[in-house]
Amino acid sequence: MRLNGIDDRLERHQYPMTSAEIIAAHGNATVELADGTERLGDVLELFGEQTFDRPDEVFDTLRAGVCHRAVGRRFYSDRDPATAGERGSQPVSF
Repeated sequence: MRLNGIDDRLERHQYPMTSAEIIAAHGNATVELADGTERLGDVLELFGEQTFDRPDEVFDTLRAGVCHRAVGRRFYSDRDPATAGERGSQPVSF
């Protein structure tokens, strides 16, 4: 996830700051995901009205709220073993 410069702008704000204030100032900014983009305002609106005391709290909320397109290939893991009753990959010896 890339914040496209919005992180610098958020760090310069005076805190505490509400999500409504952040959305009013930067709501149309886009967050770049692995597979597309999402508006900063859309992500923050998912959590309702909040007050942030530090920019890191805003960044944590954004990371928690972006959609599944932020993580790349969905449900993929090359480390998890197959569960019972599931046919997984066979171990390979190198």
